[in-house]
Amino acid sequence: MHATDVSPWGIDWLWGVPLIVVTVVIHVIGLGLIHARVVSTLGRTLDRRRFLAVFVLVIGVSTLLATALHAAEAATWAVAYRLLGALPDGRSAMLYSLGAMTTFGHPDLPVGRDWLLMGGIEALNGLLLFGLTTAFLFAMISEVWPVHRRARRERV
Repeated sequence: MHATDVSPWGIDWLWGVPLIVVTVVIHVIGLGLIHARVVSTLGRTLDRRRFLAVFVLVIGVSTLLATALHAAEAATWAVAYRLLGALPDGRSAMLYSLGAMTTFGHPDLPVGRDWLLMGGIEALNGLLLFGLTTAFLFAMISEVWPVHRRARRERV
C-alpha cells in the first residue's frame, strides 16, 4: 500500500469521527433521561403485585425509547450520507445507515465509492451505542430490582 492510497479515506474519518461523538453524546443524554424517569417511577412502586406489572411496563417503554434513540442516531448518519451525495435518496440512506449501524450489512445500495469506509465507521459507532444500551438496561435492572426486594423485606 502506498501512502497516497490512504489519503482518500481521510474525508470519511473527518465526517465519521464527529458523527460518532455527536451520536454517543445524544445517546448518553437520552439514556440518562430515561434512567432518571425509570428510577423515580419504580422507586415509588413498592407493592409487590403492582411492582412487577409496573416493572415490566417500564422496562418495555425504556427499551422502546432506547430503540427510538438508535433510530434517531441512524437518521443522523443517513442525513450525512445524503449531504455528501453518497446515496441517492433518504430511504436508501436510512436503510444503508441501519444496516451499517447494526453491522447486519446492507443490500446492494449504490453508495458512492468515495464513501465506502463510512459504513465501517458507522458500524464502529453502532457497537459503541449498542454496548451503551446493553450496559444501561443491565444497570437499570440491577439498580431497581434489589431496591424492591429490600423494601419488601423491610415491610415484613
